[in-house]
Amino acid sequence: MLTRRQLLHLATVTAGATLGVAVIGSRPAFAADAYDTLRLRWIDRTLLGTGYDATQEPFATLLALTGSTASGFLSDMNPSTASLWDDLPIGAVSGNVTSSYVRLKWMAQAWAFDGTGLTGDADLLAAVLTGLDWMYATAYTPTTTTYDNWWDWQIGASRLSLDIGCLVHAELSSTQLANYLAAIDAFVPDSAVASYSGVSTGANRVDLCRVLILRGILAKSSAKIATGVAGLSAVFPLVRSGDGLYADGSFIQHTNVPYTGSYGSVLISGLAGLFSLLAGSTWEVTDDNRQLVLDAVTDAFAPFLFNGLMMDGVSGRAISRGVKTVDNPLGIQQDDHVRGHLIVGSILMLADAASADEAATWKAMAKGWLERDYWAPFLEDSYQTLPVLALGKSVLDDTSITATAEPVASRVFGSMDRATHRRAAWALAVSMCSARTAFYECINGENLRGWHTGSGMTYWWGGTYGNGQYSDAYWPTVDPYRLPGTTVSRIPLTDGQGGSRPTPPTGAVWAGGATDGTYSALGQDTRGLGSTLAAKKSWFCLDDQVVCLGAGITATDGYTVETTVDNRNLGSTASNALTVDGTAQSATLGWSGSFTNASWASITGVGGYVFPGGATVKALREARTGAWSDINTESSTTSLTRRYLTLWVDHGTDPTGASYSYVLLPGATPSVTAARAAAPTVTVGANTSSVQAVTDTATGVTAANFFAAGSAGPITVSAPCSVLVRESGGTLSVSVADPTRAAATVTVTIDRSGYTTATADDGVSVIDLDPLTLVVEVGGAQGASRTITFGSGATVTAGTYAELAPTADAYVRDGSYADTNYGSTTDLVVKNVNTGYNRRSFLKFDVSALAGTPTRAVLWVRGATSDSTGTQATLTGYAVSSDSWTETGLTWNNQPALGDALSSGAIGSAKDWIPIEVTSHVRTQYAGDGTATVALAESAAGVAVLLASRSSSADQPFLQVMTR
Repeated sequence: MLTRRQLLHLATVTAGATLGVAVIGSRPAFAADAYDTLRLRWIDRTLLGTGYDATQEPFATLLALTGSTASGFLSDMNPSTASLWDDLPIGAVSGNVTSSYVRLKWMAQAWAFDGTGLTGDADLLAAVLTGLDWMYATAYTPTTTTYDNWWDWQIGASRLSLDIGCLVHAELSSTQLANYLAAIDAFVPDSAVASYSGVSTGANRVDLCRVLILRGILAKSSAKIATGVAGLSAVFPLVRSGDGLYADGSFIQHTNVPYTGSYGSVLISGLAGLFSLLAGSTWEVTDDNRQLVLDAVTDAFAPFLFNGLMMDGVSGRAISRGVKTVDNPLGIQQDDHVRGHLIVGSILMLADAASADEAATWKAMAKGWLERDYWAPFLEDSYQTLPVLALGKSVLDDTSITATAEPVASRVFGSMDRATHRRAAWALAVSMCSARTAFYECINGENLRGWHTGSGMTYWWGGTYGNGQYSDAYWPTVDPYRLPGTTVSRIPLTDGQGGSRPTPPTGAVWAGGATDGTYSALGQDTRGLGSTLAAKKSWFCLDDQVVCLGAGITATDGYTVETTVDNRNLGSTASNALTVDGTAQSATLGWSGSFTNASWASITGVGGYVFPGGATVKALREARTGAWSDINTESSTTSLTRRYLTLWVDHGTDPTGASYSYVLLPGATPSVTAARAAAPTVTVGANTSSVQAVTDTATGVTAANFFAAGSAGPITVSAPCSVLVRESGGTLSVSVADPTRAAATVTVTIDRSGYTTATADDGVSVIDLDPLTLVVEVGGAQGASRTITFGSGATVTAGTYAELAPTADAYVRDGSYADTNYGSTTDLVVKNVNTGYNRRSFLKFDVSALAGTPTRAVLWVRGATSDSTGTQATLTGYAVSSDSWTETGLTWNNQPALGDALSSGAIGSAKDWIPIEVTSHVRTQYAGDGTATVALAESAAGVAVLLASRSSSADQPFLQVMTR
């Protein structure tokens, strides 16, 4: 058996300084086999960390805290028939099982780590072993019937038990180890990762795989490790519905909640640890799709990291935790900076599994984030683990790494109804919701008053100011009805109103917008939680300003409706000056004012606000008191008071068609704000419930959010969509998105001409050059933008657009249904699975009358997956040369042969358009018999997909053809 000293591979260097493990030699010299190597590596990489001097800060303090905390737990430990600790009775609250293991882990770390003051303490070790045996015999046994929260049994307790097992492994008898692992087997069998469904998705899936892998390491079971590694593969592919990473960088957990900053953190942390753990071993994660996780660093996580913080709009109910009273012995506050530091640490750990170029890029970004975090310096964050602190410090100390500057970029995350807008000196984020995403999440007594956080809440931070805006006791003290950027009814709501994840009604699908990567047009068809409120809202994100518009604001609740321009947390003592139209206002707490026809306002040290055409604006200075326990039942009851300066527009009681407009100028001084109000660069072109539009002379941007087909300025559209036009340096770019996801294509006309060249994304076709007229393929894009830039690239020639309905369609099924015809159904079905359940669909088109040779052809079908075994599918279109089949005669047994695969399209459980590019086949058939048949099938085993047929009352398939 390895000794404890060998186990942890600690050593004393000259001069007596004890170093972190990594500065000593390699672990394998002390490992008996590959399993021991992995166990020791897990301690190195995720528990103790490497490459630091344990006698230096911040490590010395954290290690000392570990010791003092463990000492307290040791003193309070009182094994009885009911509990290990008197305040954690076992039998009703599953969280007490997890919390008991939390305390045992603190104790195991204090015993195992040098510098804790309890290193190698025999009494402490005995208590840990006693505790583990007690838990096995009484609380976490193979025969325990689970109660309360599934998470504690499958993830919470099992992960902690395995970590402790790694730390004290050399001190466990074979019987003890077998007992503890048997308990884990009972709660986390291999079947926990048999299918990607239920709770075994996204971040939770990673945790379950981690349990299986570590259980395999401790039991020296290659099969168990392999099962865990194989289970990870389901996490990697991009999804189109439900939990996981999306193509646009969105991350969803719990079906419809944006969760990059919380569950996303668990996912990237878990994968980083496992990738690092298994690298170079027999069980290394080699699935090619793991690259999608590496890509997520820049696509999904980096856009929400700012100066070390992770933006709260993607952290779900975690924003309400603050100072937890459970499993938080140091009393540390969880906030956006803590969450940001965790993710930065995970990115640095993941760098071990990345290419050299990726690793260098990430380390430069991490150095920038951490160096700029003046509000909560990373090395002072006692919430972080030793490995995270060591990784961060190594980057900060590395003079060869040049910090990456704050990016200038604008991103729309249509799959989770979020957006970010980044400038060199500030950053902004907007949290929206729709029928696809929840207003907020409230479970386990958390986030009780997050009601309006998805109703257009607008967060923003300056490069050198305001970084504690949402960190400094904001959530327990802010007025939850006056979140910045929101339009809400003051109708009283109850804690947890609407249930765990309430969503807007099915018709509220317009949320998102268009972006060219530098600027963006955002919009939301806003509905009220627990109220009749309806409003159309837009944000036009430009260089040094964000134009905010609202229209069609209507409610019949019998309560006032307000739009909050801003609600600044001034901290516990500050009294930043408010200036309105050049007049300084009172700095006295309790002061309020109403300003008729106000032109502008400015908060010193914060920014400015311009009201185009004047507005009646109300203002209030107040001190607000609350406790974290007000919004989270497991958080501190300590009262906290913060000062707020609030600006809002009062739309009155039960407004009908009310509106607002204001321009946010982050960081602007009173003089800059006054100058902008006197000489604005932005003109509001429309602000109605049908369209909201602006033009900005400073950037050359004209942008419009169309909630219905129509026109605004030079832009005309055939269906609801968002359009951003930018004219600059002889070029004109047009970016188009469909936030509703209702259309397959949108026709957009820009009243401009004179261009002869263009560069375009796939899916943008030009059908006229005078005026510029485009057909934009927005279907299947999940709200993403398609862009064309005129005045650059190749010569552009306008084509002719046609839409063809199928002349026949039908699906076929094998097995006992092989002679059955399904040509009269309203659905087309596709599935590739076991005999008797396989389906294929066929569609036939008459292309003989096309105006010319096809230059682009796309088959559009609309539907969704419908299967108990999964939610994601890929359809492939196949060329079919025989057109002799008939709609009423086609069966599996007489189906024509499938030819070449043409292209594929992905689909999820949310209904959407699927584009299948079939240009080569249609071109061939046009030159041939004038009839084109396309078959739809799954090229590999998959789940059932239901599509609308030509007999359906809506969403019928069609063939889009461009000819020239």
